[in-house]
Amino acid sequence: MNQNKLIKKWGASVLKAEAETVLRLSERLDDGFVQACHRLSECRGRIVFMGIGKSAHVARKIASTLSSIGSASIFIHLAEAGHGDLGMIRRQDLAVIVSNSGESYEINCVLPALKEMAIPVIGLGSRPQSSLARAADVYLDTHVDKEACPLGLTPTNSSTAALAMGDALAMAISQIKKLDKKGFARTHPHGRLGRQLTMRVDDLMRTGKNVPQVKSGTLLIDTLCEISEKGMGMTLVTDVQSKPIGIFTDGDLRRALEKRADVHGSRVDEVMTSPFHSVRAGEMAIDVLRWMKEKPINSAPVLDERGALIGAISIHVLLQAGL
Repeated sequence: MNQNKLIKKWGASVLKAEAETVLRLSERLDDGFVQACHRLSECRGRIVFMGIGKSAHVARKIASTLSSIGSASIFIHLAEAGHGDLGMIRRQDLAVIVSNSGESYEINCVLPALKEMAIPVIGLGSRPQSSLARAADVYLDTHVDKEACPLGLTPTNSSTAALAMGDALAMAISQIKKLDKKGFARTHPHGRLGRQLTMRVDDLMRTGKNVPQVKSGTLLIDTLCEISEKGMGMTLVTDVQSKPIGIFTDGDLRRALEKRADVHGSRVDEVMTSPFHSVRAGEMAIDVLRWMKEKPINSAPVLDERGALIGAISIHVLLQAGL
């Protein structure tokens, strides 16, 4: 077997071993998991995650995941906890200590301090008889039979199991709290996901004098000037009460020229499109973008519930918003 095939084989064996580890872990969930979920979801303070070495990275990631679903969490490195960082913990907080062995020097120093402060402790590790397991109010056993490392030394299966347990906790808590998309959006205001969940067409549309529009009866040549000035490739046509009655687009212009319309003598009413496509105020921007791509439409007026013109939106603006 050549080296490239061997490399693929090595990689596949690790992935298979870690997948099997997570599957076995799912079959071992017990009442401790339920207790941990309730304690975490009911915590009135912050959830303080601690760890050292590879477990510190795992703890930091779980803390980040819980914060993202609205469960305020922070991370304190165990090496710093005993040198003043325990002062970050308040009476209503809850501690989660992630440690494969549960027997490090730093853990044995911190546990008595947490007990004196009356801070509940949830332990997450691989040794149910460890100091951490004995001291914890709830202990989540994530032990593995062996690591995926050929030497049996590098944390692989064990760190994957701990990460997976953290994700299981987070998702169960999100169900307990009945987290919905709106709740998720509150903690993700930036980035593409946040914009898709929160941004409405009203946030991006043109308003006032920036909306291209001409009155019914306007000469075609003047209509073209409005389109050129506003740069949206279209203009609305309104009646004497400023209610939209039609739209004139670049496509309408091409069709009019094909029919040899008199640009200087024709009125926009003769060549406009009516009825026309429009967007309702308050619609989610991502839904409008999808609709424009399906039609396809480059620009559209935004109307309120009474059909009054309040703005205009273009697909270019929606795309630039990063939706």
